[in-house]
Amino acid sequence: MQTLQAGGARVFRVARLAVAAAALAGCTTVQTPTKGDPLEGLNRTIFTVNDKLDQYALKPVAKGYVFITPQPVRDSVTNFFSNIGDVYIAANNLLQLKITDGVQDIMRIVINTVFGVGGLFDVATLAKLPKHDNDLGLTLGHYGVPAGPYLVLPLFGPSTVRDAVGSIGNYYVNPLSYVDPAGLSWALYGLNIVNTRANLLSASDVLEGAALDKYSFVRNAYLQRRQYLLSDGKQSQALPNYGDEAPLPKYDDVDGTAAGAPAGAVTGTAGAAGTGSAAAKAGAASGASAATAPQAASGAAAAENAANGAANNGTNGGANSAAAPQNASGSAETPPLDINGGPETTQIPAGQLVPPSRFNFPSFKLR
Repeated sequence: MQTLQAGGARVFRVARLAVAAAALAGCTTVQTPTKGDPLEGLNRTIFTVNDKLDQYALKPVAKGYVFITPQPVRDSVTNFFSNIGDVYIAANNLLQLKITDGVQDIMRIVINTVFGVGGLFDVATLAKLPKHDNDLGLTLGHYGVPAGPYLVLPLFGPSTVRDAVGSIGNYYVNPLSYVDPAGLSWALYGLNIVNTRANLLSASDVLEGAALDKYSFVRNAYLQRRQYLLSDGKQSQALPNYGDEAPLPKYDDVDGTAAGAPAGAVTGTAGAAGTGSAAAKAGAASGASAATAPQAASGAAAAENAANGAANNGTNGGANSAAAPQNASGSAETPPLDINGGPETTQIPAGQLVPPSRFNFPSFKLR
């Protein structure tokens, strides 16, 4: 008997020395720790130990639990522990003066306990009562307690100094801690751990396949999740001010010409467009006046030539014909004639070229 006791004590001492050596080796693994994780070497060692325990102990037990337990039973177990968790969630919401969330959590507890057969069925969610997530670590952070360095706790996983202190308070607020006898309390804790691990089997498979560095992935995900819960889902960083009072950026060139070129080009384009449109309107108006007045003047001149004679009256008729277009169009030039000898019906402003509207093809006569 004494030999067995001595052997057991020797094995225990060897195990303690091995854990201490692994911890010391882990402290020297990382030469330049990440900001916010000054204990990265030790954390990586504990993370590796936890991962091995999960790989060879907890994960096989969770798979066996899934294999022998039907899905409705696992859902009821999840609802039961979720209903118990609402107790310390409600307490922390009230401590943070979130009265609405705290009252909703209390209503969830009452409804699920009474109508959900002790919390086996989540009736509160069907009644549109939201499920919250809160703990003492978030309560400490709500009142300004800094998170402190990142920590990986043995068997419990990722945490921070603030969350590690908060987990002690969560233990005393959790109703499972007051179940008598103590063996039943620890059995319920163990069932909760196995059931939670079973619910995360698919997530762990995705993590193993996607993450190149599992430690960094878990650390960043945990810290971002805690920051998200602490800010109530709001962005921690404010967006830059793009209002009217914000100064505009300056894009000054070396010679000072590139900045003014786009504005001048736009102004010149607008001016040219405005001038062209005004000229087009003026040309259209003058063309419309010149289309009728020259024809009337030509008809009057022809009648006068027939009555008084071709020589003298032709001169007067030419003067009248020249005066009428000048009065009608407002210009001293005679409007151009078309191929039939009459005045053109449209006038094109100077500087603009258009294709001819008619083509004078030579005519052939068959004999």
